[in-house]
Amino acid sequence: MKQHDQVFRFLIQNTAVRGQLISLDASWQKCRERSDASAYAKTLLGHALSAVALLASTLKMKGQLTLQIRGQGPVHLLVAQATSQRSVRGLVRQSKPIEHSQQTLQQIFTSDKIVITIDSGKGHRHQGIVPLTGSSLADALQTYFEQSEQLPTRLWLACNETSASGLLLQKMPGQNEDLDSWNRLTQLASTITDDELLELDASAILHRLFHQETVRMFESEPLRFDCSCSRERSLGMIKSLGKAEAMDIIQEQGKINISCEFCNAQYDFDPIDIEQLFASDDSIASSPTQH
Repeated sequence: MKQHDQVFRFLIQNTAVRGQLISLDASWQKCRERSDASAYAKTLLGHALSAVALLASTLKMKGQLTLQIRGQGPVHLLVAQATSQRSVRGLVRQSKPIEHSQQTLQQIFTSDKIVITIDSGKGHRHQGIVPLTGSSLADALQTYFEQSEQLPTRLWLACNETSASGLLLQKMPGQNEDLDSWNRLTQLASTITDDELLELDASAILHRLFHQETVRMFESEPLRFDCSCSRERSLGMIKSLGKAEAMDIIQEQGKINISCEFCNAQYDFDPIDIEQLFASDDSIASSPTQH
């Protein structure tokens, strides 16, 4: 029976190849139901969520990994984020219909790049620019791994209305006796179908692909949808505007409303909230200077 919202790690014994399988189900539904984009755009979001969840699981550091595409095309924004705590969130924005499904990603987004940001949360941020090539995110990310100094990595992504799934293979550093293992195993993995990725449990997928290999599978880890927005973070955003601009908004609208694009949470702040937010700054500014 398929396990939902899980990531599974595995090793192919006697080779330098490791892998992961992922299934996003309830977590995918929570992202999907918040979007009014077309089915095709939602599929792109599902692929992106599976990709970042797989890639975040390969990181040894704590933090988050974000994939973002911005453009002027029919689909003008795609953001997917995964954390080392196994949470995911994402959104896709579409402004006009996609003319036909044969368009490339560059045509769909009117953009030529993907931005991948790895943030440790301790002031350490690494940003990579990925050429937006091919007709799928897996194609584009494959180009990224070929052109970067990352370990050789391959991704297979699938998505439907109920599930978003993915398979990752990665060649570990170091020598091994089976020199042909990487080519052999990626060719075997390339025979996986979308239906198999979406419907079969992890054990069945690994047996289907690698039944002639010795596979060591580890305990699965749960994944969940989670949004990092909060009232405190929203107050921080307002404070960054400055008191003058914040009070202008209050005067014009009677309150400040901040809506989270990822989870649709609404945070309202009235004049008293804003006065209290800037009160400490006012008291510091008005205190006499001691000489």
